[in-house]
Parts: sequence; C-alpha cells; structure tokens
Amino acid sequence: MGKTLTFLGIESSCDDTAAAVVRHDDGRAAAILSSVVAGQSAVHAAFGGVVPELAARAHVEKLDRCAEAALGEAGLRLEDLDGVAVTAGPGLIGGLLAGVMFAKGLAAGAGLPLIGVNHLAGHALTPRLTDGIGFPYLILLVSGGHCQFLVVRGAERFTRLGGTIDDAPGEAFDKVARLLGLPQPGGPAVEAEAAAGDPARFALPRPLLDRPGCDLSFSGLKTAVLRARDEAAARDGGLRRQDRADLCAAFQAAVAEVLAGKARRALAAFLAERPAEPVFAVAGGVAANGAVRSALQAAAAAAGARFLAPPLPLCTDNAAMIAWAGIERFRLGHADDLALSARPRWPLDTAAPALVGGGRKGARA
Repeated sequence: MGKTLTFLGIESSCDDTAAAVVRHDDGRAAAILSSVVAGQSAVHAAFGGVVPELAARAHVEKLDRCAEAALGEAGLRLEDLDGVAVTAGPGLIGGLLAGVMFAKGLAAGAGLPLIGVNHLAGHALTPRLTDGIGFPYLILLVSGGHCQFLVVRGAERFTRLGGTIDDAPGEAFDKVARLLGLPQPGGPAVEAEAAAGDPARFALPRPLLDRPGCDLSFSGLKTAVLRARDEAAARDGGLRRQDRADLCAAFQAAVAEVLAGKARRALAAFLAERPAEPVFAVAGGVAANGAVRSALQAAAAAAGARFLAPPLPLCTDNAAMIAWAGIERFRLGHADDLALSARPRWPLDTAAPALVGGGRKGARA
C-alpha cells in the first residue's frame, strides 16, 4: 500500500477559479477535504459569453484567495501537502497560464512536487474519486467545450470512441439561450424554461442519429432552433413566453435523445470487450441536466451497465478532480518541473485523429 497523499488542486481553464484539497490513502476511498470555486458569471454577463481576457484577469485576482480558502477549509498548511496539481490544458490560454504560473510559484516556494493535469482527464477520472471504481470503464465527457465517448483504461490511457465534430452540447445550450433571450450560463436557464414547455410542439432534427458510429453534431440543431424561433415570432407577432418554453423543451429533448442514442452505440462497442464490471459514467457540466441524465441512465440500464454520475458540484469545473488526477499521475511516478507549459489543445487519446470542427474553443481535442 502506498503512502497517504494530500494534494492541492488548481483549476482555471475557463471561467471558474477553483482550488481544492484531496487526500488519498492507497487502497482506501479518497476524501475531498475542501473545494472552493469562484465563478465569474457577473464578469461576463453583459457579453453573452466568456470573454477570455476578462477571464484571465479574474483568475489572477482570485487564485491566491481560492488556494488560501481551500487550505483553511481543510485545516492544513502548505507544509502539510505532498504536491500541487494544476490544470495545464486544454482550455483558454490566458486562464491556463495564470493557473500554471501560480502553481509553479506555490510548488517551488514550498518545495513540493508539481503535477500538470489534463482538464479532461480530471473529468474522466472523477468516478474513481467519487466511487472508487476500477479500470476499464466507459465515460461520456459532456460539457461546454467538449463532448467525447472514452474508454478509460488507466489514469493516462484513453480510447476515444467518438466525439462532437462541431459545437459541444454545453456550447449549444449557451447559444440557444442567447437566441431566446435567456441569461448565461445557458444550460440551467434552458432547463428551467423547458420545465414549462411541450417538447413535441416543435419538430427539431436529431443530428447524425441516422449515421453509424459515435460522433455527434449539435451546430445544425442550434440553427434549427433559430429558424423555428423566427417562424414562431413571424406567425404570432413576436416570440411568446410559451413559444420560448416549448423551444427549450424541444431542444433539450433532442440533445438528450441524440446523446442517449450515441451512448447505446458506445456501450455496445465497450461491452464487446467483455469488461468484468461494466460501468457507464458521465461527467462535465451538461451532466447536471436532469433530462440528459435520465436518458443516459436509461441507456445504461438497457445495456446492463452500472450508471454513475458525479454529485452536481463535481459536474462543473472544479479543482477536486484536478487534485485527484494529480494524485493518480503522481502514483504512476510522473511529476513536472518549472518547464511545465500551458496547452490550449491536449487530446486524451493521442492515437485518434483530431476531430474536425470549431466552435468557441476551436478544433476539438
């Protein structure tokens, strides 16, 4: 059994500044001793989305406060830590640089090991943090910037079965919210509005469900919402409240159906490997959506796989998953030095071809 490890995690890849302390005694369940997240919704509210320059400046202002708060909440000092883990990519380069430079200074000043972590690996390894499951397992990473089906074979071994070729689901939720005059972030706003809507009123497409494989596309679905909005507004002399609710419900239902349909294909491919204990997990901000969770859970049940979804605070960006991924890498003998650099692109499956398409974060990892 390895020694007990206590890591501070730092996350600043997009618009949440986060710090957390996680402790793990090899062979036992991990413990999240603290988790602090400072959001930036107020900073970006007037712009309808995240402004990278403003996000980077906010990270610089908040990183030290978040780290101090995380240590205080855990009742620890720097000298009580065994390492510092930091998101080194992928993400917005300004925010990544702020976090990496902060973590470098902290680790160097305290004489602690520094571990650079792939943000996506943090999400992908979250089921091991929360439920202690073994390898391999299937996971759907579904967030504002990424959407991928991955077989997680080890802390640094991933096989991508498919992913989005354009907009990620969370990105599509944000864009639909803007189209309908809803606040950001779009995911919670659309879900709340959809609760009063009729998902069957508007006939929206289910992109790529008629094609084989596990790749996804949501850009055309967003455009279909735009057209349906304009037609409803022209017919009724403006967009009514019920129109908006029905559009949100139809859009949410389409996303859930597409994700569930592709999940069934990914599960079939994974189960063909005959895993001893088949697990299908979901992680990322869109995993907080109730309709999406229910659809994915039903797909897992039909396939005979155990379904796992993290607690809601661990669905969105957080530093506990970064601290945990750092512990996993450190136990494998990996550590970085002051040459660690920020990487706006950092695929988990390096053998897979890059996914085509753009969106607000460029070509997909």
